[in-house]
Parts: sequence; C-alpha cells; structure tokens
Amino acid sequence: MASGFQTYATGRQYEIRRGDALAIVTELAAGLRLYSRAGVQLTETYGDEEISPGAAGITLAPWANRVEDGVWYLDGKKQQLDITEVSRNNASHGLLRNAAYNLVDESQYSVTLEATVFPQHGYPFLVRHRVQYLLAEDLGLEVRQSLINDSAAPAPFVLGAHPYLRLGDDEVDNLVLTVAAETRLVTDERLIPRSSEPVTGDSDLRSGRRVRDLAIDVALTDIAFDGGTARHTLSSPDGRSVTLWQDESCGYVHVFVTTQLPGRPRAVAIEPMTGPANAFNSGDGLQWLPPGESFTMTWGIDAVLGDAG
Repeated sequence: MASGFQTYATGRQYEIRRGDALAIVTELAAGLRLYSRAGVQLTETYGDEEISPGAAGITLAPWANRVEDGVWYLDGKKQQLDITEVSRNNASHGLLRNAAYNLVDESQYSVTLEATVFPQHGYPFLVRHRVQYLLAEDLGLEVRQSLINDSAAPAPFVLGAHPYLRLGDDEVDNLVLTVAAETRLVTDERLIPRSSEPVTGDSDLRSGRRVRDLAIDVALTDIAFDGGTARHTLSSPDGRSVTLWQDESCGYVHVFVTTQLPGRPRAVAIEPMTGPANAFNSGDGLQWLPPGESFTMTWGIDAVLGDAG
C-alpha cells in the first residue's frame, strides 16, 4: 500500500459541497455518512475504520425494516430469506446493506450511486436501487431513491432510509422531537407489527416531546402532509432545528430513540419508509413494480441555524 493512501471501511467516500453545506456519501450501502451546515453536524457519523453503527445513514432496498422469520410467499411458494437479525430471527434491512454501490453520475452538487439485487433465494427478482444525493440551492439535502425492475415479472418492494439526526453539539436529551403522525403500529417482542392504534403516550409526538423522556422504537403512519411533504423536527430551546422531510410516496416513518449508538448518550433515528416491517407478509404498504418500470421516493434534511441557516 502506497504511503499516505487512505482507506475506509465503507469504501469510496463521495463529498459534495455547496456554500457552507457538506454531505459525505459512502460506497457501502449508498449511505449518508455526514451532512453538515456551517460546520454544524446534522447527522450522526462514525470513524474511517468503522462501518455504520446502528445502520446509521444507510439506504434500504428491496425492503425496509424486517421480514418475520425471513419467510414470505410468492404465488403460494415459500420464499426463505437469510436471517440477518439473529436475536429476533428476522431478515432485516433489505439485501444491499453490505453491498458496494457503483458510481452512476457525479457533479459539483450531487452524486448518484446504484447497486443491483440479483435473483436469489428468497427474492427471485432482478432489480436496481439507484440513490441520488443533491445539495439544493437552499443548501438543504435532497435524496431520491429509485427502484428499477429489470425482471420479467412484477417485483415486490419497500424502500427506506436510516438517518440519525442531531443538532451540532447540543445535548440530544434537551431537544424536542415533533412528528405529525396519528397512528402507531403495535408490535410484538420481535418488533413485528400485529395491529395499529391511535398514537398515545410516548408515540404521540404531534405536539413535540423532549427526547430525554422517550424510549421508543415505533413505526408511525397516517402522517400529516402539507403540500405533498411531511416534516419531522428536532428543535432546540434557542430556536434552531433540524428537520427530516419526506414526500407522499413515503407513507410511514420509523422513530427510534436509542442509548446504544457508540459514543453518544442518546441518538434519534427518523426513518422515512414506503411501507412498514413485515410488509411482504401483511401487504401493508407493499408495492409491486411492473417489469421495465421504476419507482422513486424522495426525502431530505434541512435546518434552521440562525445566521448559518
């Protein structure tokens, strides 16, 4: 290895900059390793020699979240996916979490990566997942995730992403989390949805809840969209905020407040999704992409940072 040559556990790093905005995207899982404004870190990140802890920033295809026992049925025939969440015996976070994405296009303010899911046990379809990251004129980050079906048959899918938000060096416990969703999915001990009910208690984030008071790992739906966009916000008492937004193709959002992210006393994942866990079995949010066609979900992150925002 040549002296001074830098290697990364997540492969090639793509940096895009615009004004005071910076985004770093990884070859592995087309992940968002960092988004910042004026040096204020707005997503959780990790070291050069680490893969993303807690799935931080990765994109998810051709399903998001979990498939119970890794089993589903296609035209009455059992499909068995690999078990990747051993503790709960589920297939988790799709088939591209450990895949390298190829560069499709790179410009001053954007980068587009793509990976292929080849036909395999549990998922006998040929599809491509294309992810574009763009720094917009207002310096917000926009993400477009597309699935393209190269199969001869319709392919089932759920798309999602797994960003963790933060507000610079502010203590996360003191931030207020607001999510305008009216329904939560009720899960069993393996985090598989079994029913739904109106939000209540910790899952009712419509008026904002302080993060230190929350211990949740919940999917929410019946989201309030305004002009085709829903916004979920972490805000500081000083008026600064960071927001994840999603378009109407994403009818679900998963909210995960954890004390298990390395180096952080508490972290908040806000995950836009087109469907919930176990959609391959429940059919909730599940879509079937016709041969030769594509589907796109769009989400992004922006911030209000005073003079920097």
